[in-house]
Amino acid sequence: MKQYANVITAYAIMISLIILVGIFQSWNIAFSIFNLCLISAVMTMGANIQWGYAGLINFGIMGYTALGGLAAVLVSVPPVREAWQVGGLSMLFCLLVIVLIVFSIRYVLKNFQKSKRKNIYIASIIIIGLIILRVVSGPAIHSIEAVEPAKTGFLGGLGLPIIFSWIVGAFFAGGLAYIVGKVALGLRADYLAIATLLISEIVIAVIKHEDWLARGVKNVIGLKRPVPYEVNLQSEQWFIDLVAKWNRGVLDLISTAEEKQAALSQLVIESSSVFVKICYSGLFLIVVIILLFITQKALYSPWGRMMRAIRDNEEAANAMGKNVVKQHLLIFILGSAIVGIAGAMMVTHDGLFTPGSYRPMRYTFLIWVMVIVGGSGNNFGAILGGFAVWFLWIEAAPIALFLINLFTSGLADTNTFKLHLIDSVPYFRFLMMGIGLLLIMRYRPKGILPEKINIK
Repeated sequence: MKQYANVITAYAIMISLIILVGIFQSWNIAFSIFNLCLISAVMTMGANIQWGYAGLINFGIMGYTALGGLAAVLVSVPPVREAWQVGGLSMLFCLLVIVLIVFSIRYVLKNFQKSKRKNIYIASIIIIGLIILRVVSGPAIHSIEAVEPAKTGFLGGLGLPIIFSWIVGAFFAGGLAYIVGKVALGLRADYLAIATLLISEIVIAVIKHEDWLARGVKNVIGLKRPVPYEVNLQSEQWFIDLVAKWNRGVLDLISTAEEKQAALSQLVIESSSVFVKICYSGLFLIVVIILLFITQKALYSPWGRMMRAIRDNEEAANAMGKNVVKQHLLIFILGSAIVGIAGAMMVTHDGLFTPGSYRPMRYTFLIWVMVIVGGSGNNFGAILGGFAVWFLWIEAAPIALFLINLFTSGLADTNTFKLHLIDSVPYFRFLMMGIGLLLIMRYRPKGILPEKINIK
C-alpha cells in the first residue's frame, strides 16, 4: 500500500479540487470537467503506451481522435436513403477499387524483385486506380451532396447505438496506424514526429472537405445519446420524486405550495443536467478502469518488460532476437486505437461532430503536456496528467479573474490597468500552462508520478 501512497494522495487532491468547483461554482461545471478529464485520460493512456512504453513520438493524435469522432457519425446516424439511391453504389465500388489497388501493390511488392519494371507496375496500378476513382466518384459525390445539403448532403451511417462507435473508432484509428506505421516507423524520431503530424493534418483535411462522408465543415449535430435527455427526465415522476427527496431540507423551508412547486421545478431542471453528466461519468469511468487494468497488466508482463528494453536500447534488444520493428508497429497500433476510442467518446459526450475544432493545440500538444506532467511510462501518472492539465486549462480563467479582483481590490472598477487585466483573462490559461509546465520540468522532470520499474 505504501508504494501507492503518492498515487492516492495525488488523486485525492485532484478529486478535492473538482469537488470545490462543484461547491463554489456549480455541480454541472464540476461534472463537465470530470467527464472531459476522463476522456483526456483515455487519450493520455494511448499516448503513454506509445511514448512511455516504446519511446515512439506520435504527433498525430489529432488525426486518430478525429477518426474516432467520424466513427461516431458513421455508426449512429441513420442512413440517408435518397443519397444512397443516387450515389451509394458508386461509392461502394470506389471502396472496392481502393482495396484492389492496395492488394495489387502488395502482390507486386512481394512477388517481383527490385527493378524498373516493378516500379512501373506500381506506378501504373496507382495511376489507373486514381483515374477510375475520379471518373466514378466525381458524379456520385456531386449527386450525394446535392440531396438536401442544408440538412443532409451525405450518406449517413448505420443507425446503430452510438456506444458501438467506441469499438469502431478503435478499429479506424488502428487501421490508419497500421498504414502509417508501415511507412513511417523506420524514420528517425524527429522525422517520425513530423510525418505523423502531417498525416494527421491530411486526415483532418479529408474529413473537412469530403462533405459526402460526414458533411465536412457543415458539422453533424443531434447525435443520439447513450444516456437520458434532460427534457425527458424533467417529466419523469420517479426523477421528480428523487429530486424532491434529495432537496427535502430546502423545500421544507418554503411555506406556500406555489413557491414550493416553483422551486421544485427549478431544481428538477438543474438536477436533470447534473444527472445526465453523472450518467456519462459512469460510462467513461468504466472505460478508464478497464483500460487502466489492461495497460497495468501489460506494463508489468514479460511483453511490457520487453517493450521497455526495446525503448531503452534497441540495438541490445535486437541482438537478443527481439523483432523491434514488429513490436513498434504493434504498440503504435494499440496506442492509436485507444486514442480513437477517446475520439468517439468525446463526440458521444458533445452530441455533435465538428471537424473544424480538431486542432493540434488541443488534440496533440496538450495531450503531450498531460503525459509529460503526469509522468510518462506510468499509467497512473498519465491519467493524473490528463486530470491536472485539463482542470487547469478550464479553471485558469476563473482562477485568474479571482486573483485579479483580489490584488486590484483597491483600484476603481474603471481603472485602465484593472480593465486591461480583466480583458486579458482568456489568455491567462496559456501563461498558467507555461508556468506549470516549467515548474514540473524544473522540480519533477520525470513527472508528478514518475515511472517505477521495480513494482511487484
